[in-house]
Order: sequence, then C-alpha cells, then structure tokens
Amino acid sequence: MNTIALISGATFGLTAVIFGAFGAHLLKKKLTKDQLQSFETGVKYQMYHAIILLLLGFQLNDKTTINNYIIYAFITGIILFSFSIYGLVISSANNKKIKILGPITPLGGLFLIIGWALLIYKFCL
Repeated sequence: MNTIALISGATFGLTAVIFGAFGAHLLKKKLTKDQLQSFETGVKYQMYHAIILLLLGFQLNDKTTINNYIIYAFITGIILFSFSIYGLVISSANNKKIKILGPITPLGGLFLIIGWALLIYKFCL
C-alpha cells in the first residue's frame, strides 16, 4: 500500500468535487462558455487521476523506485495541469490573466503522460 498515493488521491478527489460544484454554480454566471469548458476539463482530469492514484495506492508499495516515480508523476501532473487551468480561467475572467500559467499547463500534461508511460513500463517488467 502506498499512503502518499492514497492521501493524494483522496485529497484530489475531494477538491475535484468542490471545484466542480464551484464551477457549476458560482462560476457559471461569470465565465464564458469556453472558459467554463476549460475549467471543467481541469476538474475532469483531476478526478480521473485522483481515481488512478487511489487504485495505485492500494496496489503499489512505496519501496520500489518505479512505483514512486509513477505516483509523483501523477501528483505533479495534476497540480501543474489542472491547477494552472483553474488559475488561467479565473484570472482571465477577472481580466487579469496570469500569462505565466499558460506554459505550465502542457508541462503538467507531460507529467501525466510520463506517469502513464511509466505504468506501462512497469507492466512490461
């Protein structure tokens, strides 16, 4: 069992539900349709990967290096991908777009891809 994966997965799942409700109820009136869709993409990816972290947390121990790389790649990817989207959408809705977040989103996506690639690699060992 990997406690970091379980705690992270549960935390990301919890916050995905909160952010999803926040987007659906409070931001719906403030965001454009495209902005709301981007926000929802961040929530979806966060929830998908929260579930993966929970599943991996029950299956992987924290004594193997590859397992830790997989977990940390997903955690880093969620933070960089989803949270940069949230920041971009909310800041642009307030007409104060934080442009530095733009390049962070694809970097987060890259970490998510690395997590999946490492998982495939682990399956091939």
